[in-house]
Amino acid sequence: MAATYIYWSSTILLSLLYLSSAFLYLTKGDWVRQTLAGLNYPAPYLVPLMIVVKVLGPIAILSRVSVPLSDLAYAGIFFHLVLSGSAHLGVRKPMGALPAIIGLALLAASFTAQNAARDVPSPYAQLAVR
Repeated sequence: MAATYIYWSSTILLSLLYLSSAFLYLTKGDWVRQTLAGLNYPAPYLVPLMIVVKVLGPIAILSRVSVPLSDLAYAGIFFHLVLSGSAHLGVRKPMGALPAIIGLALLAASFTAQNAARDVPSPYAQLAVR
């Protein structure tokens, strides 16, 4: 029962982190582009793509239309958070990496507890717990 609460609370918080970030990208586009340019990323091309990814990732995890799609969304979010955190650390802005670190903790909790809360288990979550 505790694993179910851990799964749903971490998954909802992770989804809120991603959806609020997508909202920020939509409403504060100029600031986001400047920030990404400061990290040496091609902001004009990256921002629209990231908005789509930040909306579709949580939808894939929460809806769980298919287990492989959900696991792929977990993997995409993992790589996004690792690369985001390392980009901020690479330009010596450690406070910018804080949301990525929080997101990684929520992602780990959600991924490892998903089989306790979902009807169809993920074969990869079992390997992560061992």
